[in-house]
Amino acid sequence: MMDKKRSYSISFPDVTRHGLKSRQAPFPEKTSERGENPNRVPKRSVIEQPEHGSSSEDVTCVLEATPELSLPSHPVSSTTEDESSGTSSADKSNVGKSGPPKVVDPWRQPENISLPEVTISAFTEAGLEELSITVPKQWAYTSRKPVISSRLADTLCATLGIQGILDQLNTILGTSYTIDTPSLSSLLEECIANKHDFGMAYSLLRRIWYTDDWSTIRAQIYRREEEDREERQKAVVGNRVVDPRMPPRRVWDLYSNRVVPSWYTIMDESIRPLSHAWVAEKDRVALWTPINRYEWPVPIPNDINLNLVRIEMLNLEEEYAWLDVLCLRQVGGPGEAVRPEEWKLDVPTIGSVYADNFVVVYLSGLGRPLSLEEGDLDSDRSWFRRAWTLQEVGDDRVFAGDSPDGPQHAKPVDDEGNYETELLTRFHRQLNSIDNLLIYEALEGMQNRLSTNPVDKIAGLSFLMDSDWIPAYYETQSLEEAWTALVNSMDVEGRGKLFLSSPEPGTAGIKWRPSWDQVMTKPRFDGFYTELQVVRDDEMNEDLCQVNTIEKGLVQGLAVVEKGNQCGELIVEDEIGTKHRFKIVAAHDYPIPEDTYTLILGYNYSPTDSHFYCVIGQRQGKRFEKVSLLKIVDKEDWDHFQDLHVMKKCQYIL
Repeated sequence: MMDKKRSYSISFPDVTRHGLKSRQAPFPEKTSERGENPNRVPKRSVIEQPEHGSSSEDVTCVLEATPELSLPSHPVSSTTEDESSGTSSADKSNVGKSGPPKVVDPWRQPENISLPEVTISAFTEAGLEELSITVPKQWAYTSRKPVISSRLADTLCATLGIQGILDQLNTILGTSYTIDTPSLSSLLEECIANKHDFGMAYSLLRRIWYTDDWSTIRAQIYRREEEDREERQKAVVGNRVVDPRMPPRRVWDLYSNRVVPSWYTIMDESIRPLSHAWVAEKDRVALWTPINRYEWPVPIPNDINLNLVRIEMLNLEEEYAWLDVLCLRQVGGPGEAVRPEEWKLDVPTIGSVYADNFVVVYLSGLGRPLSLEEGDLDSDRSWFRRAWTLQEVGDDRVFAGDSPDGPQHAKPVDDEGNYETELLTRFHRQLNSIDNLLIYEALEGMQNRLSTNPVDKIAGLSFLMDSDWIPAYYETQSLEEAWTALVNSMDVEGRGKLFLSSPEPGTAGIKWRPSWDQVMTKPRFDGFYTELQVVRDDEMNEDLCQVNTIEKGLVQGLAVVEKGNQCGELIVEDEIGTKHRFKIVAAHDYPIPEDTYTLILGYNYSPTDSHFYCVIGQRQGKRFEKVSLLKIVDKEDWDHFQDLHVMKKCQYIL
């Protein structure tokens, strides 16, 4: 089992790093040269864009435009009133009862610094009138948090110059540093040399701006970057991700409106994940945007604006967010060649971003108002039916896109949880059913879910298996190859559950557990847990179990198949040759020849019930080949087995 949420805060000694070799710093990732116009779009053709990056679908490419506004001399409007920092103009009643956990920042703003009030709005950020926007939290954001406008973020550092960058940072962060501050000017010079815009520079420098010792900052930046790179390299060994709790590679800094390496944030616990249903291909565009530095086209609904999503997230009091289309490299762009390598690690560990976390959910599509129409819940694009969202429920959640007349605010008409319409009743019941899943629930839940690339249904289960390692992601891998890799990564109880819950032998070469096709098409499993364990020996490429067995048992009455469960009889002889008969049920539609089989006994259980089973098969030496799973109907029969004194402990190769 894995530990709970892994801390990713990094501490460093307050000493200068000596002997640094010449290298690109502090931002190693490639930035396209676009001159001084941050909104100039690189020449690109139409891109094929997958969901979460899974398989190809055609979408239209567009360029995100910033409204034509003059660059202000200061990024914020000052006020002399002593207001508390973080007061938002939007109502926060939609946040869950407990709300997201608050994280202590090791380089937090000193108490004696009062920041000026800042306001960004749908009009200043997207050129849209507030009354044209359905979601109130997307209208405007006002607070004393150090948030900058998109226009300022898009301004190249070269345009501002060293003094201009420093003036902006001093104004935003309430300080009075000068060019003479040791080591500071060289950091600003590097931002210009690396052709960064102010948003990128601000995102890096904001977290370290209140340091007591500028002489150590350069070494700390280098070391944080280097340790992050080393951890990601070590996280993938062969075709395994050995650190499933690896924090995401990138995050969306909402204060600067830039996608940045996650090590900028200091602590991964402060990252708020977004979950959304990808809209249909015809309703999607691929947006080239400075938010991710034009690294790849961002697939979003064609009727939303990312700046409005940012405003809504800020009104939910968030600083950093994780949004797949922005933070997980998508198809296309100058870094397309490295995408498959990044996906080996980044796709399987998506679940880590959501696990034990507070999640912001867009049920009707990213940035869209929460709405409900006939057919929505049965649509192939419903949030409740997508494969990826199965692992995105988190510990608690808030439903974004909320409006006063949205379906979330409907009131029940009786004490039974019924609403005015059947559609509303079904919607609210589905909302109330959202929860974390056990292994068998996750497998069953995936049966009715959809993904653009079929292999993504398996990838979407990886983190939910709660294993010490998970398979790396390969988008062209066959379903059975991906499923085998996932089963091999499961813990011994999870594998035992597959062995003791699947009524038929596997149909893809391995008999002891179901094939992927069987998992997706056969009836649900029963019981929460199992006492039977299946151990994986990777060196020998074998699966082993040490179990209670009965050497011989005669199965009768299952050779002819009828509709429904098949009822038969199991006959076992005790030590003195007396025959004992037991009622058995086969929950499958293929015949079991009357014959003598080796029996493996086990049971599944839940807090309120237990289910007793007998796996029958043929033994050849140390190997056991599964034929079927039979259910022992009566608890008394199960107890009677124990009294025959013919059971023994054996280890088999399955």
